[in-house]
Amino acid sequence: MKTQILKTKLKEYLLITLGIMLVVVGVYFFKFPNNFSIGGVTGIAILLSSIFGHSISSGTIVLVINIILLIIGYIFLGKSFGNRTAYGSLLLSVSLRILEILVPMDKPLTNEPMLELAFAVGLPAVGAAILFNIGASSGGTDIIAMMLKKYTSIDIGRALLCTDLLLTLSVFLVFNVQTGLLSLLGLFLKSTFIDTVIENLNLNKYFTIICENPKPICDYILNSLHRSATITEAKGAFSDKNKKIILTVMNRGQAVHLRKFIKDTDPDAFLLITNTSEIIGRGFRS
Repeated sequence: MKTQILKTKLKEYLLITLGIMLVVVGVYFFKFPNNFSIGGVTGIAILLSSIFGHSISSGTIVLVINIILLIIGYIFLGKSFGNRTAYGSLLLSVSLRILEILVPMDKPLTNEPMLELAFAVGLPAVGAAILFNIGASSGGTDIIAMMLKKYTSIDIGRALLCTDLLLTLSVFLVFNVQTGLLSLLGLFLKSTFIDTVIENLNLNKYFTIICENPKPICDYILNSLHRSATITEAKGAFSDKNKKIILTVMNRGQAVHLRKFIKDTDPDAFLLITNTSEIIGRGFRS
């Protein structure tokens, strides 16, 4: 039992590390050099670093802000704050600072702002999706959201969106119109991209199988695919024959095998296959 718990924890922290590293690469190599302020602590750091004449680096500001937020989080949230959030926040901050020392960036990697924006939004979005999917985060404004949720009745999503929008609009004043427009575009793309990645990470296939003899199909689902199914009674409106409906859910790889098996063993069966990413129950998300 302890070994299983240890393996689960190790897997979680490996996924957190992967997610944070994707965020770090996107932020350091693409957001910071282009001054894309798309909300969050990194957005604040980009603006403050420019206001201070770059005498303080963006990575240093991220490190300082996140440490302050971590301390506040432990004071006001206690155990509910979570070690995973603390780990993600510190890993992000320290990694950005180390990269500033080892790989100084004084200009963008390319002369293509749209290409840079794609990576500045895409990499952190994939990283954030991995974190959200296992209930972790990179700290920063997520810590503020946790405190707002605990002590107020404010609509957190709307509050954070308004904050991110204000930070992004500030880019027009601190930098220039092009950087401001690109940052604004990045803000609108960010949430949509994260939702899309999360859906694809959890994508499964929902089968509705209408047939006369469900036993071979159910045996294959149970014994070969190691999934379960539900059988209900039905009656064909056109044929007036008694039918069976098999309901089952499985991942994409298993779905390919099941579809081929049904085609070979019961070609008259009627199949409805639907994409779904919100499955809660044993064998899927708890």
